[in-house]
Amino acid sequence: MVGVWVFDSTTGVMRRGTCPRTRVLVHLPTDEVVTSYDKLERILRGLGWERYYGGDPDLYQFHKHSSIDLISLPRDFSKFGSVHMYDIVIKTPNVFHVRDM
Repeated sequence: MVGVWVFDSTTGVMRRGTCPRTRVLVHLPTDEVVTSYDKLERILRGLGWERYYGGDPDLYQFHKHSSIDLISLPRDFSKFGSVHMYDIVIKTPNVFHVRDM
């Protein structure tokens, strides 16, 4: 069972709290954790994805000519979260995986 036991001193009751998990995007062929957009862009370019300049300055976007898919990511890598990671996993099958750290 994942979690941390927390004692509430006002009620005298122990309860199980959640432990924040950090998720990372892993490039499966190299088992390398994606730690920057530069690294991610190099991998995506190798898979045929190209930068898409759609007009929203707050997003990094990638598209593939052979697909209607568009990967949209926040420009600030610190806001790159599990929703974005799973979007990449779905659109690039067998290339990426999301792991809990």
